[in-house]
Amino acid sequence: MEIPNQDSLEISNQIYNYAADLMLNEQKSASEAKNVLIALGLSSENATLVVENIEDQIQEAHNSKARKDMIYGALWFAGGTILTLLNIGFIFWGAILFGGIQFFRGLINLNS
Repeated sequence: MEIPNQDSLEISNQIYNYAADLMLNEQKSASEAKNVLIALGLSSENATLVVENIEDQIQEAHNSKARKDMIYGALWFAGGTILTLLNIGFIFWGAILFGGIQFFRGLINLNS
């Protein structure tokens, strides 16, 4: 009984991998990827489910990177500002500028 379950799991993984390859590497839109999956014999409902799940995963990865940019940008900005205010003889404008740019880039990417 385990062999059919394992085969169906392997097939579903191949379908997801193929759809992800279409959307990420071949730059196909969601509707194009869905149409390709339907042409390969997947039902419309299953193709829609696969494409929506991949879109959700792509969006989550995009949001995760944006949040990391915001955190690291804030840390660079705060660190540069604190070291500058401690008046140790240097102005850490590079860290402040880099941190500010990275923070706002992450903020823009998170909201887009």
